[in-house]
Amino acid sequence: MIVAIICIISIILDGLLTNYLPFMVNDLSLFTPLLTVSIIFLLYPFYRKNSKEYLLHMFLLGIIYDLYYTNLLFLDGILFLAIAFLSKTIYKNFEVSFIRLLFYTTIMIFCYESLLGLIMFAFQLVPISIEGILYKFTHSIILNVIYAEIIYLIIRIIPKKYKKINLNE
Repeated sequence: MIVAIICIISIILDGLLTNYLPFMVNDLSLFTPLLTVSIIFLLYPFYRKNSKEYLLHMFLLGIIYDLYYTNLLFLDGILFLAIAFLSKTIYKNFEVSFIRLLFYTTIMIFCYESLLGLIMFAFQLVPISIEGILYKFTHSIILNVIYAEIIYLIIRIIPKKYKKINLNE
């Protein structure tokens, strides 16, 4: 239930912020939202016991995100799945803390932007360059890291009887 609420809020906020913040090539604000991508990493502890379900849900979240924002069916589903695999690996090998989350969220955003840029370049969907990818990445970090930190704090504050997870099990 908490996972669904977090996903719905993230998708809605992505849409609202995209409409209210300037988002055109060469006119990105410093607050480019990729909030749904940011939460992929934070949702893994809810699925720690069932990683197949986590991967399936992240793939479906990517398809929903795709239908609302990019209209490139299955592209974000595959990208979200790749980010979910990376998140799973990080949780299994490293400890997650408030400070380390800054670094992990940055990695998730960078991987998403890099993979998206690589696919766009490979299939010539839009003209894109490495500078364009780096520009978009640097302009999306601030808002997304702040959002990930807020969600992390909310997850930690939720009473144990409702969340049934531990972020660093």
